Amino acid sequence: MSDIKFGTDGWRAIIADDFTVDNVKRVAAATAEWINKSNFDHSAVVGYDCRFGGKLFAETTARVLASNGIKVWLSTSFVSTPMVSLATLKQNAGCGIIITASHNPPAYNGYKIKGNFGGPALPEMISEVEKYIPEKYKGEFESLENLYEQKLIQHIDMEAMYFAHAEASFDMEAIRNSGIRISYDGMYGAGQRVTAQLLPKAKMFHCDYNPSFHGQAPEPILKNLQEISLHIKTNKDTDFAFATDGDADRIGVLDSSGNFVDSHHLILILINYLSRVKKMPGKIVNSFSCTSKIGKMCAEYGLENIVTKIGFKYICAIMISDNVLIGAEESGGIAVAGHIPERDGVWIALTLLEYMAKSGKSLEQLIKEVYDVTGTFAMERYDLHVEDDDKARIVNALQNKEYKKFGSYTITGYEDLDGFKCILAEGGWVMARASGTEPVLRIYSEAATSAEAFKILDAAKATLFEKVVA
Repeated sequence: MSDIKFGTDGWRAIIADDFTVDNVKRVAAATAEWINKSNFDHSAVVGYDCRFGGKLFAETTARVLASNGIKVWLSTSFVSTPMVSLATLKQNAGCGIIITASHNPPAYNGYKIKGNFGGPALPEMISEVEKYIPEKYKGEFESLENLYEQKLIQHIDMEAMYFAHAEASFDMEAIRNSGIRISYDGMYGAGQRVTAQLLPKAKMFHCDYNPSFHGQAPEPILKNLQEISLHIKTNKDTDFAFATDGDADRIGVLDSSGNFVDSHHLILILINYLSRVKKMPGKIVNSFSCTSKIGKMCAEYGLENIVTKIGFKYICAIMISDNVLIGAEESGGIAVAGHIPERDGVWIALTLLEYMAKSGKSLEQLIKEVYDVTGTFAMERYDLHVEDDDKARIVNALQNKEYKKFGSYTITGYEDLDGFKCILAEGGWVMARASGTEPVLRIYSEAATSAEAFKILDAAKATLFEKVVA
């Protein structure tokens, strides 16, 4: 029987290999035992995104939970991760579960657990669930019909709940009447329907139901957004474009020229809007791989900046216990005050659009205002697919601080909060970190320009892999 472990954000595995009905039963049984032994309400919200088998796995989860005495609110159709988190909070449920592998390739599915506070389950919660995973599920497994009849499972329209929450939280009239020409790439994911409802004039791309995502991982990064980028460059019909990933908790943004705007820039724009313009209080919490310019802007505005390990669960832990204005990751996962302690791609797009509508400024002008405070900068990243042996060798060498230079760049210091950040004498930094969910080594760099950041990455890659690549 396979050993099931939760990674940075949930348990993910290849469908029909490790991600099977039998294994989902095991994880659901452990979730039920955790809830039943906790002080949380013995209830759960269960949803699924657009991936293959999502409904089957969600119903399996609901049946196991309900057969173990947990009341379940089950989504009526595919939903986003933020919808499940919001519904968990609004229903006062003990936890939320969404069947999703987020931005992973289409062969994967996954199982994310949400805390009763409406955000990712905290590490200690996940450890408890893992402890209870049985070798084989041997409990009751009643039919859906019986469980519906007993009202242990009830349907809930999480998308309608989310739509109403968004309508009440933003000046949607200002956004819709602003004249801002919007394009949206749903990446065949769970944000497609609610975005069409909220922004009915937006030009839509890849917003039909396709569980295989046409073979492409639904991750909103530039290499996966070439079609919408080319359309914008060719047709000049868009002022602001955004994309969300498979479960719609991450965002990618493009400007009016079809250029990708990374989350580092978005975070800084949001600080300007929420802190400087709206005068909202709170700390800025970001993961270790984010730009150092966040710290610079926070110092300029007198804001406290907290840096966490990578994984939104670490940010969430601070958001539920402290006054946090923005919680953010470099991978496009951003949360803001006034919502839930959860990443939400659609919510962040609405926040940016409201800023543009209220200020009358373009996205490019808002970026220029950021640079007026921080100076220009660029962040770049390579995702390198590596064998476990090679990954282990590189990580061991970094742990022992064996690298003194990457090409012509001299390393003057190491930081190891999560992964290994090498500070460079020439300015900027390069960081390496092994993924917690994929056979990938990620390397990041920050420099004054994109060209310089890529030069740093290439130098680092050559050094790190010199014993691997002939």
